[in-house]
Amino acid sequence: MKYLIMMYGNKEMWESFSAEEVKEAIDGQDAFNRKYAETGELLGAYGNADAAEVKTVRVRGGVPAVTDGPYLETKEYLASWYLIDVPDERRALEIAAEVPFASVRAVELWPVPHEAPGNRL
Repeated sequence: MKYLIMMYGNKEMWESFSAEEVKEAIDGQDAFNRKYAETGELLGAYGNADAAEVKTVRVRGGVPAVTDGPYLETKEYLASWYLIDVPDERRALEIAAEVPFASVRAVELWPVPHEAPGNRL
């Protein structure tokens, strides 16, 4: 079963960390990534760009319209995510509890029950 582990944040939150805290956070995430890549349970780990770099695409009447920024009514946005493949929810929860960011803010665990045909992950 695949699960998505999601972390939320915003630019102000990231900028509130000292340089030492940023280094510790990155080192912790790198160690987490290595550990679960080695077990084969981590399929991918991705950090998203700041919301200021996002584009929104809408197609109306067959014509695409691209605008700057996300369509968000929130101060926080999806900052990073992991895709894991584990036997069951219990194991997914164990791994989510080890995400270093979980000690700072909440992380979400979403089951991924559908997969596109031909997906290589």
